[in-house]
Amino acid sequence: MNTTPQETILNHYESIAEVTQLMLQAAWRNDWDALVDAEACCASLIERLKAEGDPTTILDDAGRRRKHEIIRRVLADDAQIRDLTQPWLRQLSAHLGHGRNARALEAAYRT
Repeated sequence: MNTTPQETILNHYESIAEVTQLMLQAAWRNDWDALVDAEACCASLIERLKAEGDPTTILDDAGRRRKHEIIRRVLADDAQIRDLTQPWLRQLSAHLGHGRNARALEAAYRT
């Protein structure tokens, strides 16, 4: 079955939305490895979409509305992912900073 260029572009957007949903599920589970893997997959899909050229030139009104709806879903998922990961990232940063400070103090007083 042949797909139209519009369907191809919208399918790319849907794939990005599906992977973003996987990223959100991984963040809920605190599965950081799965989150990173899904993020890499998402970046690859976005690069493929960019390589297709300007998708807006081949989208009709219904296609543009669908694209905007998909993008809103992706952005909502992204906001939730950030809410879930920010505390973990702050905790990791504090832990790494504490280790760095401890080493600096040890080095300063070692003679």
